[in-house]
Amino acid sequence: MIREIALDTETTGLSPREGDRVVEIGCVEMINRMPSGRNFHAYINPERDMPQEAFAVHGLSRDFLADKPVFAAVAPAFLEFVAGDPLVIHNAAFDIGFLNHELGLAGQPLLSNDRVIDSLLLARRRHPGGKNTLDALCSRYGIDRSRRVKHGALLDAEILAEVYAELAGGRQAALGLAVIAEPEARRARKGQAAAQRPVPLEARLSEAERQAHAAFIETIGDKAIWNEYLKQV
Repeated sequence: MIREIALDTETTGLSPREGDRVVEIGCVEMINRMPSGRNFHAYINPERDMPQEAFAVHGLSRDFLADKPVFAAVAPAFLEFVAGDPLVIHNAAFDIGFLNHELGLAGQPLLSNDRVIDSLLLARRRHPGGKNTLDALCSRYGIDRSRRVKHGALLDAEILAEVYAELAGGRQAALGLAVIAEPEARRARKGQAAAQRPVPLEARLSEAERQAHAAFIETIGDKAIWNEYLKQV
């Protein structure tokens, strides 16, 4: 069993070094690259104002977040959920930078880059030269993103889980099931009489070739396997 976590965050801006903070975390548990139904989601009070540029992206206002817990309060539950499993993140440097900044402020252990799978890098390797935003990948793989009117951490994590399954070969894996099922079909047909042609095909061997083969069999003697075949015909 492989457990991975699709993860996304929303923030007040682009740089924790300039005072920007995390305002939402969304995590989707995947078992063998399929969502398990277990999620982690939290809105977070950033203890600061919400720039208009950020509000236009995710729609989370300062008033909405005012009664939400601060990051230090949700950090233990977040770390318990992600445990030590791989984190699948689109443009991982951004989210990990913010999360580790928040974890450091809260006195919690940081997330190691060794456990991070950056789906943006996977997409660039698989589709070099193409657009590899989450929206573009949804269009490429036929994933419904109609709910994505604004960015939302949990919604984006759910979409990311679907995109990641495709990047990791999700549809090819389904084809593998057909390969496994084929021998089953053969076994199901075993013992059935072979269908007979209404008009037999003409023999491809000439009479000279038949005589040459018969002469060769005589040189082997009574132990020739060909003799066993002739008894069954």
